[in-house]
Amino acid sequence: MKFYQRLAFFLFGLLLGVIFLIYFLGAKAESRGVTFCYLPNCRVLKDIRSKPFQYSDEAKTILSEKWIDSTDVKNTLTYGDVDFGKSNIKVGNGKLYVVKGKTKDNTPIILTVINYESKAVLKEIEKK
Repeated sequence: MKFYQRLAFFLFGLLLGVIFLIYFLGAKAESRGVTFCYLPNCRVLKDIRSKPFQYSDEAKTILSEKWIDSTDVKNTLTYGDVDFGKSNIKVGNGKLYVVKGKTKDNTPIILTVINYESKAVLKEIEKK
């Protein structure tokens, strides 16, 4: 058997194996609700969302102004972008993260979150 024939058989088998893995492992992950976060932005936001979330007094007063609500905060913590230039700063026992996002009215906002080991606290909300 010539080299290009062996290579063709190898690539065909490899392709079948990859399709098999994607199909079965993907279905298994979806049924268990598993998400794969490999990038730093996704990992930080997932870690913040997985902990009990609290609002500081300053954040509560801004939420009472009615231009932003808790749904906008949750969406920003799901789809927002972490500004790593201003983030990952030690604050007491936690780390400070700056997350940029938008409200449902497309108003740009900046959330400052302190991520402790057992909880996450929304320190402040800024309208940009």
